[in-house]
Amino acid sequence: MYTTTQLDNGILNNYAVEPKPYYAEYPAPYQQRRYLVQGAIAALFITSLVIVSAVIS
Repeated sequence: MYTTTQLDNGILNNYAVEPKPYYAEYPAPYQQRRYLVQGAIAALFITSLVIVSAVIS
């Protein structure tokens, strides 16, 4: 167990191990297309919900 210090009364100061930071990579072209398709499907879904709620009310 990783312990930084121990106090006089015996309590241990334990801290979580932080992961090493890294830069995000720009998405590949196929990932960009997938995001576009997912966005289009989400927009179609929300639009259909709004239309159905308007028709019902």
